[in-house]
Amino acid sequence: MTGQPLPGFRDFFPPEHAALRVIFQAWREASRCSGFTEYEGPELESLELYTEKSGEEIVGQLYHFQDKGEREVALRPEMTPTLARMVASQHRNYRKPIKWFSIPRLFRYERPQKGRHREHYQWNCDMVGEKSVMAEAELIGTLCLGLSLLGLSAKDVVVKVSDRSWWDSFLEKEGVGEAERPGVLRALDRMEGATPEQRREKLGGLAPAVEAVWQGRSEDSEAVQGVHRGVKGLGYGDWCETDYRVVRGLAYYTGVVFEVHDRAGKLRAVAGGGRYDGLLKRLGGEDLPAVGFGMGDAVLAELLREKGMSTPSAGGAEIFVVAESAQQEMAWDVVGQLRRSGFSTDYDPGAGKWGKQLEMAEAKGARWALLVGREVGEGKLGVKELATRKQSEIRWRMDAAGKICLEPTPGEWAKVLGS
Repeated sequence: MTGQPLPGFRDFFPPEHAALRVIFQAWREASRCSGFTEYEGPELESLELYTEKSGEEIVGQLYHFQDKGEREVALRPEMTPTLARMVASQHRNYRKPIKWFSIPRLFRYERPQKGRHREHYQWNCDMVGEKSVMAEAELIGTLCLGLSLLGLSAKDVVVKVSDRSWWDSFLEKEGVGEAERPGVLRALDRMEGATPEQRREKLGGLAPAVEAVWQGRSEDSEAVQGVHRGVKGLGYGDWCETDYRVVRGLAYYTGVVFEVHDRAGKLRAVAGGGRYDGLLKRLGGEDLPAVGFGMGDAVLAELLREKGMSTPSAGGAEIFVVAESAQQEMAWDVVGQLRRSGFSTDYDPGAGKWGKQLEMAEAKGARWALLVGREVGEGKLGVKELATRKQSEIRWRMDAAGKICLEPTPGEWAKVLGS
């Protein structure tokens, strides 16, 4: 036993998992506020589902195997094929546009590096059945809302907007044939950080025209203009700018594409997406227009750490019940009732000494210690705020149904102790 996870995989100890939960909470809240509904699919899918979308070359990036039924299967590397399969089977039951989101765990066998692992969580939002560029604006507004809920602003990140159809027209004018365009677009997508000399070497006679685009000497396409109007209307105009250097090398994009980057330019893209009309049909579904984005947890977590965004404590229960040995049964009763009332409550199942129980309460990060001691027979309990050491006495009574009632209730303890 090595004591370490497999290369590219992560352990989430309580502090790291607490930070991950904050990210999930922001993603879900932004999705809810924007009218998206959550869905989920299986982590294991047919290998064919991914080769249909990306070709046989993707197999080398997948965790795939033959299962006991002799089926070729793979752990999902992305969510779009699953979404396409699900939409194809049920889309007639849903009013268009379909607005779905998911937070799947994804797997790719690739070289681990900063911000990239062999597994990660990803916020996927997709809108299916809407042709207008307000679909792109809606998705960009949603991802901006999610980032703002985490404390980020337009000063921290930028949404770079481009247009694949504009690039197709540009390459056609420059004499690049339709069959060669996907390869040129993939090459352009890999040129972030390349020098002009390196671009000339890779692009040859196409380099001067591309260089003009790289320098920002191009007008916004009609689609990009529409996206900017929509995003501005939703209140996020200052988050976005046109940048035709964003190409998104995947062949299935057909229109506006976008990426989120940190303003300092230190990290990989935080998120990326765009319009992929035609992909659902290619995957065996209906010919429906679609737009989507994905935002991974790894780069986002790096950005939040670099910005010094506070992370929550990984504390346990809010209330820790401390009891004398003679009062253990009553303590269990109190613990159960507090939990059923919605209060996060813990105790020492080993019934250690009084001082050890208080030490355990502090070590587990509890805010309150509810003290069940000798005064129980007089209808009294103690409440101690562990951080301030403030302590007070409260009353308890048994109601007609046999339920223990605390007076005041835990929700009022801070007021009683002046905290």
